Amino acid sequence: MVLASGAGTRVGASLNKVYLPLAGRRLVSWSLEAFARVPGVSVLVLVTRPQDAALVEQVLGHEVGAAVVEVVHGGASRQESELRALRHLAGRIGRGSVDTVLLHDAARPLVTPELITRVLGAAREHGGAIPGLAADDIAAISEDGESLSPLAWAGTAVKAQTPQAFRAGPLLEAYERAEREGFAGTDTASVMERFSALPVQWVPGEEQNIKVTYPHDLAVAGHVLARGSAGAVSPSG
Repeated sequence: MVLASGAGTRVGASLNKVYLPLAGRRLVSWSLEAFARVPGVSVLVLVTRPQDAALVEQVLGHEVGAAVVEVVHGGASRQESELRALRHLAGRIGRGSVDTVLLHDAARPLVTPELITRVLGAAREHGGAIPGLAADDIAAISEDGESLSPLAWAGTAVKAQTPQAFRAGPLLEAYERAEREGFAGTDTASVMERFSALPVQWVPGEEQNIKVTYPHDLAVAGHVLARGSAGAVSPSG
């Protein structure tokens, strides 16, 4: 599922940032195309806002080729949006035709089919998988705020990316339990950590898989696409 139901106001645009133009097409279409190119992905779900219906129609009608994309309206929070999409798939999850679910932030348009494939494979083997980059650029601030020092755990920490993937049955069950108990997680992995015993595998992420949060990020993404390279970039989130 590709999550596109947030507002994305920090990018400074008057519309949902995932529909901003990027290298000749809407930003969200890049993610949809990447997932459509992965043989192991059988169902594409786009989680949207009702007020973006005209933009969604344009993207699905003109920018994703022959890919069939199912549209689900999200909720008031990311977690509620994910739960609505999982409930949309619940019948197929129960029948076993959907065995694993990948959840991806539409604001990461540079995700590659290769990364999606690796995450999907790891989740099917281990139960869950999260891509991420080594967090080797994190430092601790002293109590007086005047000095920095390396964190003791920096060598073992990662900066998480998406898509995050989990076995479908336990994922749906965990989200339903979170809903019943009023638990709000920080991301998909935090919900699974609370309500599931599935092991989660770390998959090395990609430097180019940046999240478009600020105007600068949009310019960087456009530059990467224009040069057709996976060169190093500096993400904002």
